[in-house]
Amino acid sequence: MELNREHFRATIYYNFLRQLSQQEYLAELLSVFGNEAPHQSTISRWYGEFKRVRVSLSDDPRENVDAVRKLIIKDRHVTYREIEAKLVSRWIPHLLTEEQKAARVNCGDESWIYCYEPENKRQSAVWVFQGEEKPRRVIRSGSVSKKMVATFVSKAGHIATIYLNEQRTVTADSYTTICLPKIITELRKINPERRIILHQDNASSHTAQKTRQYLTEENVELLDHPPYSPDLSPSDFFTLPKIKNRLRGQRFQSPEEAVDAFKNAVLDLPANEWDKVLRKLVRAHADVY
Repeated sequence: MELNREHFRATIYYNFLRQLSQQEYLAELLSVFGNEAPHQSTISRWYGEFKRVRVSLSDDPRENVDAVRKLIIKDRHVTYREIEAKLVSRWIPHLLTEEQKAARVNCGDESWIYCYEPENKRQSAVWVFQGEEKPRRVIRSGSVSKKMVATFVSKAGHIATIYLNEQRTVTADSYTTICLPKIITELRKINPERRIILHQDNASSHTAQKTRQYLTEENVELLDHPPYSPDLSPSDFFTLPKIKNRLRGQRFQSPEEAVDAFKNAVLDLPANEWDKVLRKLVRAHADVY
């Protein structure tokens, strides 16, 4: 008996319901089917689909099938390149406009939000006329009361700010069980059909195997980030410094109040600011790669 894709997908679903790990299931498949067994990436993808409550084992409808069929009926000798040339405007993703690419990217990072951070040197600077005595600047230390949050934004603006309760550092465990599930849920509320593209820096929690495995299962595409390149991370060159600078010099009664002020400051930024930031990211990424 020859098994087709749907037969294997049924066994994947069965073992998904059994809560058998992907590695255990793959080992069973290889012991029985050898080289005919599905690849690990296939198993991972379908575990992710079933986790999102997919009910169909059949392939999704493919784009341009009817158009390709018409071309073949018209000319049975048509080549792949000729078909591609006729449908190129639909088939080649790198022909997306800068605006379309920017609209698809979502960015996130973690940061401490303090109840009080003193103004920086530039913020406390004042004009002094010749002969006037320079005002003395009182140096105040920052507050030790703080809360760690993860903030995610897109071209449309703020997506979510997530409290990382009692977290001193962000680990792959907390990132994949607290941050990513919430942000992916929010993004799928906005557009369930669009593939999610996530940009993040190269922090260990972001690049860990557990994180990459989770993103693969959730069918999330990563926009690669060059090492030691904060100038290419919107969270580093825009979101966090710009917003946190607005809060400097203000005193908040609790970390929760400080986080609320941070979120409000993010929401207050006009849409055209986010548009410029994401376009800058797309251009810089294209220059690097």
